[in-house]
Amino acid sequence: MISRFQFGPFRPGIEAQRTLLYRIAFAWCHDAALADDLVQETLSKAWARRAQLREASALKAWLVSIMNHCWLDHLRARRDFDDVEDWQDELESGADTPEACCNREQVIACVRAAVARLPQGQRQVLTLVDLEEFGYAEVAGILDIPVGTVMSRLSRARASLKSLLDAAAQLPATQPLLRRVK
Repeated sequence: MISRFQFGPFRPGIEAQRTLLYRIAFAWCHDAALADDLVQETLSKAWARRAQLREASALKAWLVSIMNHCWLDHLRARRDFDDVEDWQDELESGADTPEACCNREQVIACVRAAVARLPQGQRQVLTLVDLEEFGYAEVAGILDIPVGTVMSRLSRARASLKSLLDAAAQLPATQPLLRRVK
């Protein structure tokens, strides 16, 4: 575990990004413990490689790029795929279909569930561009993919998200959770 007092002048910038890193990690993996581990590993690697950061203004993108590599390492260690590139547009989480949306909490849950159903590559790009407001070139650098791939994944992610949310909006507002059988 990294002590908050070991960072010196580098510490304030990193501490300011901790919440952002957790938010992105959780959006990618949907597991609080794993998201925490990814953030800790990212901060540890950032500390070890702090001399590689050339511009303080690039800290946010640099940290997310490190976290992307930590995430890829985690996926490789799971060995669910022979080649990590195979999962980019196919890895889907096991989240249930989004429930009907009628108030703010349900809308948030509905959107989160829909985002969780997106393939991993699309989920990463959507999270970074639409939620964290990175530019296409920054996302391409973070994920180490071409800008065109960022654009196509984002387009597919938005279209998929729209259809998932449209389908969720069509569900009856009150679906019985249990059915009585006599």
